[in-house]
Amino acid sequence: MKLKVFADRGSQPARAVLIFCKANGIEFEEVQIQLAKGEHKSPEYEAINPMKQVPAIEVDGKFRLFESHAILRFLATAFPGIAEHWYPADVFKRAQIDSALDWHHSTIRRGSVGVIHNTTLAPLFGRPLDPQAAAEAEKLLSASLAKIESFWLKGDGPFLLGNSEPSMADLSLVCEIMQLELVDEKLQKRILDPYAKVRKWVEDTRKAIQPHFDEIHVAFFQMKEMIKKALAGAGSGETKTG
Repeated sequence: MKLKVFADRGSQPARAVLIFCKANGIEFEEVQIQLAKGEHKSPEYEAINPMKQVPAIEVDGKFRLFESHAILRFLATAFPGIAEHWYPADVFKRAQIDSALDWHHSTIRRGSVGVIHNTTLAPLFGRPLDPQAAAEAEKLLSASLAKIESFWLKGDGPFLLGNSEPSMADLSLVCEIMQLELVDEKLQKRILDPYAKVRKWVEDTRKAIQPHFDEIHVAFFQMKEMIKKALAGAGSGETKTG
C-alpha cells in the first residue's frame, strides 16, 4: 500500500501518527500542511479532510481517513508486522486501549488545549488571553493527570494499563502532554510537578520509542522557539503603541 500522511509536526495528534509509522517501519510520504499558513483551509486539503484538520492519510490515492486515533487503529490492523504491544489482537486488551484513547479526547486534550491557548497562544490568533478559561482548563487537566496516576498507571508495568511496553494510547497521550512545552516553565512545573508517576511515564514512553520520538519532536521544539519570538515581538509592539 502506498501511504501519504498529511501532517504538521506542531500538531500533537499528527506527531503521534508520524512516530507510529516510523517506529513500525511503515513506509510513507509525509505531506506537510502548515497550519500557521492556513494550508489546512485550502480547497485542495479540504478534499482530503473535510474537517480541515491534521492529521489525515491517503492510501493508494483513493482511501482517505482523518482523526488520529482512527488512523492509528487503521495502521495497526492494515499494515503487516506491527508489534503486538501497540494494539493487541486480544479483544479485551484492545478494548482497554480503545477506552484510554477515547477518554483522552474529553479530558487530557480538552484541558491541555484550553491551558495552552488561553495562557500563551491566543494573541497569535488575534485574541486576548483568558485567565478564567485557563483556570478552568487547568482544573480539568490536573484532575485528568491525577486520574492517570490513580487509575491508568495502575499495575506492574510502567505504561498505561500496567503494560510492559507502550501502546498507541501511551503514544497519543504523551504527545498531548508534550504540548505543554509551549507554556512558560513556571506554569508547566505547577501543572506537572505534583504528578511524579506521570512525569516518569512520559519519560519512559519517550525512551521506549527512540530515536523516532525525539526525531519527530525536533520540528516541534523549533516551532516553540518561533512562537516565543513571535510573542515577544507582539509584546514589544504593544508597548510601542501604548
